[in-house]
Amino acid sequence: MAGGLSVTDALLSVRNLTKHFKPAGFARGAVVRALEDVSFDVPRGKVVGLVGESGSGKTTIGRSVLRLIEPTSGEVRFNGVDLTKLSAAEMRPQRRHMQYIFQDPFASLSPRMTIGQILTEGLEIQRIGTRPERAQRARVALAAVDLPADAFDRYAHEFSGGQRQRIGIARALTLEPQLIVADEPVSALDVSIQAQIVNLLRDLQLRLGLSMLFISHDLAVVEYICDTVIVLYLGRIMEIASSEQLYREPHHPYTRALLSAIPSPDPAKARSRQILKGDIPSPANPPSGCVFRTRCPHAIEECARVVPPLEEVSPGHFKACIRQEVSR
Repeated sequence: MAGGLSVTDALLSVRNLTKHFKPAGFARGAVVRALEDVSFDVPRGKVVGLVGESGSGKTTIGRSVLRLIEPTSGEVRFNGVDLTKLSAAEMRPQRRHMQYIFQDPFASLSPRMTIGQILTEGLEIQRIGTRPERAQRARVALAAVDLPADAFDRYAHEFSGGQRQRIGIARALTLEPQLIVADEPVSALDVSIQAQIVNLLRDLQLRLGLSMLFISHDLAVVEYICDTVIVLYLGRIMEIASSEQLYREPHHPYTRALLSAIPSPDPAKARSRQILKGDIPSPANPPSGCVFRTRCPHAIEECARVVPPLEEVSPGHFKACIRQEVSR
């Protein structure tokens, strides 16, 4: 398999996923290379984190694997079925098993629908149950996210941001999915509320045995909730490892720079801050060779010529860097 990746019990298996956009307003023939040759697995009952700066391709992956946007090429296998080969009609029954939690709890809920209507809409589309049965499933989902039963008949504007995100989580749960893509689910919330939502997601994931693709730029949150972490930069994977491995011994210079920015309550345990020079390049004009080379403090001439493959450096730990060892 690509990059040597292999998970025998993967619910979601992504291979060589590529997404190019041709946005309006760009020069004729210009292409935004949002994703290039991305491969990874999400095992059953596990949480896989996608981390990286804005523009790294995290959300594009989340939306591509659910086919909310169409991949340019590659495979997205869910329960062994390649979703990229399915028609819209064939895709519909698959969607009940794959749900999305959006970043913005204010924009993602219709102000014209009651919470009950929002939660039962997916059940109606999938033609699941009678009207009373759908209402009952919605109320069970509300209870699962610690919202009162009377929320069913109220509207989104009556709730706080944290409560709205709980409603978004409840909406995802009503269809009893196997996979949830959580796209920056706490970044729009007050810091005081973020921990509550993260704890809720972790509790639900463990209790229900859910698989989850967790998208975030907050590496402290990712360390807490994720079993495996994928580090992205400009549409390419830089490093993959278990959460424990990655935070204990990061191999890629980009990963080390990201981890060095995590605040530590104990100054004695804080990492030496590594400041990346410059800004992330445009995906419409990515650097040749290693896309990270223009900001890498350890880049050599060969980095401009070689696209580094994702190779295993220790059991279950992969990095994309042609340099075997670099100073920390």
